[in-house]
Amino acid sequence: MTDLLRSYGRGLSWIFVSLTAFWILVLIVLPQGFMLETSLWDINRDDQLGMKIDRAYSDLGLLEYDVTAAAEADKPAIQAKIDALQSEIADLESQETDPPREYGIQNYTKMSSLHFMIFVKSIVYALMVTALALVVCYPIAFAIAKVAPPQRAALMLLGLVIPYAINELLRVYAWLMILDYQGVINSVLMWLGMVEFADKSWIPFLEYSGSVFVALIYAYVLFMIFPIYNTVDTLDRNQLEAAKDLGASTFKIHWRIVIPHAKPGIAVGCIMTFMLSVGSYSVPQIMTRGKSGDWFSQLIYRQFFEAQSWNVGAAYSFSLVLVCLAFILIMMKVFKVGIRDIAK
Repeated sequence: MTDLLRSYGRGLSWIFVSLTAFWILVLIVLPQGFMLETSLWDINRDDQLGMKIDRAYSDLGLLEYDVTAAAEADKPAIQAKIDALQSEIADLESQETDPPREYGIQNYTKMSSLHFMIFVKSIVYALMVTALALVVCYPIAFAIAKVAPPQRAALMLLGLVIPYAINELLRVYAWLMILDYQGVINSVLMWLGMVEFADKSWIPFLEYSGSVFVALIYAYVLFMIFPIYNTVDTLDRNQLEAAKDLGASTFKIHWRIVIPHAKPGIAVGCIMTFMLSVGSYSVPQIMTRGKSGDWFSQLIYRQFFEAQSWNVGAAYSFSLVLVCLAFILIMMKVFKVGIRDIAK
């Protein structure tokens, strides 16, 4: 805080702190707190409640008819029954409009074995996407930071950034057209005589999870490249030259010098790629068309907007949040970095 005041002054520092507190409270704490609270209660609806209300109104109509036709001596007793029945109807209708909440973990235990397998599968797939993105992006980030000349590095960065000027959905649909049954790749294979559209002998890329992996890596590649690039770029080139002069192999240079220096960037890249992949809805929905199994994000969407079960949807969502928090802690432990290192 002292450094902030010294650098920006009291006014700008106060604005910065206020905006940060607002962002943390309104955009993170309150939504997550509301989602947690929603996931911990459920309404025990009585399926027979409507029938009970209808039956009570039917009995009330008969009693109201009886009270008009009964003798004066019998009317007080019938009126007492009418008042009691009206009180019962009011109580039943209050239960229908504002049923009591039951707090507990019942929404979390409602996850079926099928949904749990999809939950585990989505986590495993997100881990695989993160690992593949790291394998693909680390050499690119290192080449831009330390190998390519400045002009070529700028062109490489420009080539990476330009596609992101296009909407994410359009980029995903581009991959859909490339991998579709009669898409670009299958059209090339047909031109080579390897497949035929007439007898539907094309390669069904969209029925495999690999198509989702490709689209996810392409969609979130910058979130892996830029953190690694930023950390590798701060590495003193003289250390690499000294390691080469001492006879170190390329593998040892990366294992002993580059990777330890780039650990914060690798951790941030893995965290961002995993969280975006495991929570992605549009990419699996568009790329699979429901032909290679659901991802957990699709189950969450259905719980909220198709089944109208917001409590179960909140429980599923918070389960995914807990997995993301656990992944962050694991990455910090594996790479031995703290919050301050990640923030840098």
